[in-house]
This record gives sequence, structure tokens and C-alpha cells, in this order.
Amino acid sequence: MKAIQVERFGGPEVLQLAELAVPQPGEGEALIRVHRAGVNFADLSRREGVYGSRHLPQIMGVEVAGVRQDTGERVVALLLQGGGYAEYAAAPEHLVFGIPDRVSDEAAVALFEQGLTAYDVLFTMGHLKAGETVVVHAAAGGVGSLAVQLAKLHGARVIAVASSESKRALALGLGADAAIDAGSSGLTERILEANQNCKVNLVLEMVGGEVFDQSLAAVAPFGRLVVYGQASDIPNQVSTDDLMGGSKAVIGYWLWHTLEQRDQTERTLERLFSLNQQGKLQPVMGAVLPLHQAAEAHRQLGTRQPPESFF
Repeated sequence: MKAIQVERFGGPEVLQLAELAVPQPGEGEALIRVHRAGVNFADLSRREGVYGSRHLPQIMGVEVAGVRQDTGERVVALLLQGGGYAEYAAAPEHLVFGIPDRVSDEAAVALFEQGLTAYDVLFTMGHLKAGETVVVHAAAGGVGSLAVQLAKLHGARVIAVASSESKRALALGLGADAAIDAGSSGLTERILEANQNCKVNLVLEMVGGEVFDQSLAAVAPFGRLVVYGQASDIPNQVSTDDLMGGSKAVIGYWLWHTLEQRDQTERTLERLFSLNQQGKLQPVMGAVLPLHQAAEAHRQLGTRQPPESFF
């Protein structure tokens, strides 16, 4: 089979097309003929060797959609150790989920990791209620764009945060009520201004550093800030005085804890897939590229263009 293999960590140029044996599924695994493999920002860190498995050589990619070879069922799956940038992949059974009719392979991949994260940070962890105001950072990205749509469907007011005019326009087109610049300087004031000079009920935060601090300062009493990433690589500390003095909560989220609860994951995916079938929830996706252009997909994603899928 054809696959994209990494023999050393580095830039996009280390993604090399190789001819390899079809993987043999072990106990508790399913062999999938890959139709689409997702490309996300975590893949760039894996390629550089700063995140995920460090064994070499390795096949890149952790999100795939395709067909189970034992049942013929269309499925989406997550691969713990990579292997998705290939024509075939072996996935753990507990991380393989069926795709309903009228949900495309591309949409299924986007709604898996990114959709589960968006849903959980809004509702499972953030407890968003209709009529509340939520701030969505990186609102034009994979998770953020889905969070904007889900929050609006739930009856919330959405303030989108994005780094460029085009991204802010995209967030407004997805239903955001306001869109503001992502720069950390003066961020608290911009959030308050966008919310009629009132503090907000919920913030979805994945940058860290000054953006975290400025966002927390904009949270109202009984409000929540949910952390699900640290793109700046700058950690933060919160004092108990800050929390008690503001009657606010800081909540962490990690997708793997959701995936350990298969029943919960299935229920959420069913909701997301149903909304997509109804035309109410549309992932933001870039071009679909062939497998041999994996390096180009990484280059484009590195310039903060939309997430992509490829053969």
C-alpha cells in the first residue's frame, strides 16, 4: 500500500511517500480501507517530534474515514499511534464509529475529534445555557467554527475571536453575533465592548499566556472558562483568590477522557451527525488533496489556512 512515512522529524519535507505492507489488525483492532485522512495542527507537532509518538519510522495521521474490511461498514476512527496517511489503517475497535448515510467522509472526520471537542467544551464542561454569552477563540478554526454554530443553535450569544478580517468574516457568516481581533493587548476591553460592556458567561480558551489572563478577566460571576489547548506553549497559574473573588470557574478538558466513555462518545457523535444531515452544522474544510501531496497539506495548514483532508 502507499503511505506517508516519516523517517526523521522536521519540516513538511520529511513527509515521504512510501510503499509499505498492509497492516495486520491485532486483537481488538479493525482494518480500514482509508478514504479520507484528516490533517490538523497537532499533526504538525507530531511531524516535528514535539507531540505524540516519537518512534521512527512512523506513518503520520490519527483521524481517518473509510470502510471496515471485515463488515463493509463506513466508519470514522482515531488511531492512537498514527497510521492514517495511508491506503489502509488498523484502528482500535473502541475508537471506531459508524458513519450514517448523507454524512460525507470529510464531514465525518471533521466532526470526530473537532466536533466532539466543540460539543464537550460548550456543554459537557462549559454547561452553556440558552441566552448566555460565550466567547470562542480561534473561531474560524476546526473546533472554533463548529463551536460557533453549536452555540447559536443552542440559543446563545456568540463573540468570535479571530486573527484576521477574513476569519472574523467567516465566523460572522457562521452565525457569530460579534467578531473581535485576537491580539492579547486590550483583549478584555474588546470582549466587554462586544458584550455591551458586560462580562461574559463562558470562554472557550486554547491559547494560554496573556490571552488566558485577559479572557479570565472578562468572565462574569458564576461564569466559566474552559481550557482545551495551549497554542502559545505558555502555561498559566490561577490563584484561589481569583476564583473566589470572582465566583468563577476554570475548567480543563482533554479529548481522551471523552473517548474513554464510549457510550457518551456515541451519543454525542449521533447528535453531531444528525445536525450535519439536517444541514444545520457544517465543518469548515479546505481543499481535498491526494496522498502524495501530504507535504503541501502541511505547508498550507502551517500558514493557518483551513483544515484539510486528503486521499
